[in-house]
Amino acid sequence: MEIFKEFTFEAAHRLPNVPPGHKCARLHGHSFAVVVHITGPVDDHTGWVRDFADISHATAPMIACLDHNYLNEIDGLENPTSEVLARWIWDRLVPVLPELSQVVVRETCTSGCVYRGEE
Repeated sequence: MEIFKEFTFEAAHRLPNVPPGHKCARLHGHSFAVVVHITGPVDDHTGWVRDFADISHATAPMIACLDHNYLNEIDGLENPTSEVLARWIWDRLVPVLPELSQVVVRETCTSGCVYRGEE
């Protein structure tokens, strides 16, 4: 069984490694959405894979670090693409949510990234 919980945050960034003149080289912001998925068996007693509150608790410090900040100034996010951000989130969540199966980062309604860890 797979469950998920969605979180949102607002942040500014710029992409320093894009070609000259690329619009994403300029400072801009997004309303990011992050979806955290975990996989596991349904517990016979509780009837759930994991309490959604556990996912919220594990994710809260990371979202607080990102929300209303300039992502480029956060250690490990100097080039804050959706792909880099998804891996950064994964690396911080997997120690506390070992059942983590994927992290989805959406920077717009139509653009985003799915990260499932390193194979």
